[in-house]
Amino acid sequence: MIETISPWPSVRLRHESAPLLKEREQYLKHLLQQGYSRVSIRNTAAYLVHVVRLLNMDSMRIIPQQEIEMAGQSWATYEGPLRKKVSPRGSPRVFVQVAHKWLRFHGQLETPPPNRFHRMIAEFIDAMRSVHGLAPDTVRGYSSRAFNFLKWFGERHESLETVSLLDVDEFVAGKRQEGWSVRSIASQCQALRSFFRYAEIRGWCAPRLALGIRSPRIPKYDGRPKAPTWAEVRRILDSASGSSPSDLRAKAILLLFAIYGLRSSEVAGLQLTDFDWRNETFSVRRAKRGGVQQYPIQYEVGEAIIQYLQKGRKRCSSRHVFLSKYPPHGRIGPGPMWQIVGKRMQKLGIELEHVGPHSLRHACATRLLQKGASLREIADFLGHRNIKSIGIYARYDTRSLRKVAAFSLAGVR
Repeated sequence: MIETISPWPSVRLRHESAPLLKEREQYLKHLLQQGYSRVSIRNTAAYLVHVVRLLNMDSMRIIPQQEIEMAGQSWATYEGPLRKKVSPRGSPRVFVQVAHKWLRFHGQLETPPPNRFHRMIAEFIDAMRSVHGLAPDTVRGYSSRAFNFLKWFGERHESLETVSLLDVDEFVAGKRQEGWSVRSIASQCQALRSFFRYAEIRGWCAPRLALGIRSPRIPKYDGRPKAPTWAEVRRILDSASGSSPSDLRAKAILLLFAIYGLRSSEVAGLQLTDFDWRNETFSVRRAKRGGVQQYPIQYEVGEAIIQYLQKGRKRCSSRHVFLSKYPPHGRIGPGPMWQIVGKRMQKLGIELEHVGPHSLRHACATRLLQKGASLREIADFLGHRNIKSIGIYARYDTRSLRKVAAFSLAGVR
């Protein structure tokens, strides 16, 4: 396996002379079978040489997480002859990821003891899903924020019965010092209120604790627009006009955000069977209000998706339309989805209150409002439960409120 890594004898010698050659080769062969590219395997092989070196591994042994983190930091500051460039922000993360996957493959990654609050979080998640019917993204956000607090709290206290507002205040103050934004802290407080309301019902904490958790005030309008102009939307779309698989995927996703105002989870959830090409329609599983909504396939969107399916999408067993870039190819995650939009906005110098997919949803709503669609029509089109949710779009374009006309998808282009 190692002989295929590089044509240079000196590089092959470095790989072959490092410890645990057999174990490293076994993992690299596994990656090859999983469909990873030769470039990815070559990069992983290079990292593994440093993993065994910095972890002082002459034989396989169980490695604790803290030791891997310390080795990652050592790699970040290493400037020796085996390092081409120093990238302190990226290298520790990649180093740790490679070490985790390799050690987990061999069963040598130390499993941390289960957090004693895992059961509580599991019950909280089940209640949000089954009782309240919250959207998957909402459930994921609330549960992860609640767990962040419980992990912090568990390092200081034994039982949730002793939790108080002073603990919440100390936790929030720490996040402020770490540089969290006002909006992030407000989201954390909202999640904690939801968790402690449930914890009170279950008898896990003192009553009325949730009532004392106050979110910081978020300015309604900070001077920056919430959505790009339609001219800026076209610039964003034009930035994905290449023929590479990444550009083909990005173009189709950007159009779905801009033309239909879909949420990230709704685009990620699209499956091949959701598109009826004969009747030129496709179906969307609504993230928040549930149910399925059908749309006509707008020409530009249809062409972009067909181009991606024919020339950019990897062949695999997944039935999701949009796949992750790296194997094993499955449903695209929220991180890459944000990068498709956010990175392009930043590169184009488009300054908004928040860059990312949701800003294109705002742009779509604003465009419909400018074209004369009523608030009720926009609410239905975007999958909102009621027109109150549309008020945020109207607030930024009061002149268009005076226009109420028949909705036409053709006016979106």
